[in-house]
Amino acid sequence: MLLFSFVLSLTILLTSWVEASDYHEQLLLRPLPQSALLAAFNFRSNTTATAFEEQNFRYFPRSLGQILQHTHTKELHLRFALGRWDAEAWGARPRGGHREGGTGVELWAWIDAATDEEANARWLTLTNALSGLFCASMNFIDSTKTIRPVSTFQQEGDHSRTSPENLHLLHGALPHEVVCTENLTPFLKLLPCKGKAGISSLLDGHKLFDASWQTMAIDVRPVCPADGSECLLEIDQTVDMVLDIERSMRPSHDPIPRPLPIENIKCNTSKPYNGPDTCFPEDQTGVLPAWSLKEVYGRPIRGSCPLTDDSAPTVILEVPEGRDVRGESAESFTQSREGNLRLYQLPKNADFDLTLREQSLDSSLSLEQPPVYASRTFTGQGQERGGMLAVLTNPSPSTAVSVIYLESLPWFMKPYLHTLQASISGSDPNVAMNPLDSVFYRPSIDRQRGTHLELALTIPAASTVTLTYAFEKAILRYTEYPPDANRGFDVAPAIIRVLPFPSTSNSTSLPPQSYQEGSTYLRTTSLLLPLPTPDFSMPYNVIILTSTVIAMGFGSVFNLLVRRFVGADEVEGPGLAGLKARVKGRIQALLARFGGGGEKKHQ
Repeated sequence: MLLFSFVLSLTILLTSWVEASDYHEQLLLRPLPQSALLAAFNFRSNTTATAFEEQNFRYFPRSLGQILQHTHTKELHLRFALGRWDAEAWGARPRGGHREGGTGVELWAWIDAATDEEANARWLTLTNALSGLFCASMNFIDSTKTIRPVSTFQQEGDHSRTSPENLHLLHGALPHEVVCTENLTPFLKLLPCKGKAGISSLLDGHKLFDASWQTMAIDVRPVCPADGSECLLEIDQTVDMVLDIERSMRPSHDPIPRPLPIENIKCNTSKPYNGPDTCFPEDQTGVLPAWSLKEVYGRPIRGSCPLTDDSAPTVILEVPEGRDVRGESAESFTQSREGNLRLYQLPKNADFDLTLREQSLDSSLSLEQPPVYASRTFTGQGQERGGMLAVLTNPSPSTAVSVIYLESLPWFMKPYLHTLQASISGSDPNVAMNPLDSVFYRPSIDRQRGTHLELALTIPAASTVTLTYAFEKAILRYTEYPPDANRGFDVAPAIIRVLPFPSTSNSTSLPPQSYQEGSTYLRTTSLLLPLPTPDFSMPYNVIILTSTVIAMGFGSVFNLLVRRFVGADEVEGPGLAGLKARVKGRIQALLARFGGGGEKKHQ
């Protein structure tokens, strides 16, 4: 069963349950190839618009709600992400990429404001407040890291009862931000059970940040029912991670991986270099490893959160129908099966664990194919200029896709727009060779704003689109370099929105930024840009040498100015004469003692 279609159908199935409850949580577990495990946590709560305006919070976190009220933020999307999603091995991204963020911290929001200046001021207040709430460096998202996307992001909430002309979309990213436990702790404090019960009890920083890929997302949006009743303000918190099962189950007392004895390894004897002292292990793709929640996370689920909805399943396990699965708990729990899905309702006051035994499969796991494969890298050499290369591949053999490609570049990376080229390879020769439909470009201003580049592209079926352009590197001031300047500067990932239907019109304008069902998102990896870096030891040497010369020169001049030079005979008073007489007498005494005594002894 395909992951995205499963999540979509499951969301439709649970819509009535979620709307009937103020708080709902759910955990999806899905084994992936190469001994990987996808764990997708979802926590959803809501409050009415009237209660929100009156600050009558129940399950909606007050700390975040007051920030949204003060900054007039109508819709908020915040991401903390680490690692890289391996689309070739793991397939399509979970949730269609809607809850995925770029490396580091990513934030975008719709703010209600009358003018652009007022929106920028409220955006600055929002970033500073969220920085303190989540112990992150979002206060560094200034005007140089902020853009206003045109068509990449879509509104998830219902803003039909709000003036659309007063909503301003602003986006900022910090690819250099290191996500750690300091960000997870405030995230858990927003939940009603605070990570003490329910599926949130599995969220431990040691496991989360040891994952191959992980992302934490917070989404706040208005939801207005179609019957015209009062709107709700909904907060959706998600944590998606891909764990290495073997690495996670390594015992804490022996964390160093050790190879198995060669007699316990199944060797592939078909290899030509196989020998008695050489072993190439057989591929274990057809074997599902044994694991349990307690072994993977180091603890079982601490019962159910008493505030969650009891009518919907809390834990969903997606495994083949013949897989041996056993649930363990001191109390009774509800379980059911729907095809490849195992649905579990957690017990109230007892721990819950899932145990899966090792099993061989006749065929490999079915994975959903992503709509587009994307990669991005730097080209060129030298410290003055460089180039960007982005490769977008459409794996579908029959359907073309339309995408929006967004790049937010720092101001010290100055692209040459006239060098932008888009070429197609591997397509039908009858297809037009220009995949570029439209371009939105906002140039940078030194130390004021970055470059905003947004492209509308059409990728034919079974084809690859290659984007290239050249850029120039700026030279920063001495104080603008970080302490680790020789490491390089992080460039935010490119954001790609895959539209649900291919564009059939000849219009060169970008599509409107309205919500469209079926859109998916993916992000490339961040890049490391080396800039011309001075030798920071030379300023130190210059300062030391200059200070020494100034000290010597100033000391000599100061002595000449304040010291008074006089002759010995010009000194008034008996002090000097008496000193001279005492010194002279002492010298005569020494001469008389040694000189006179020697002559007497000789006689």
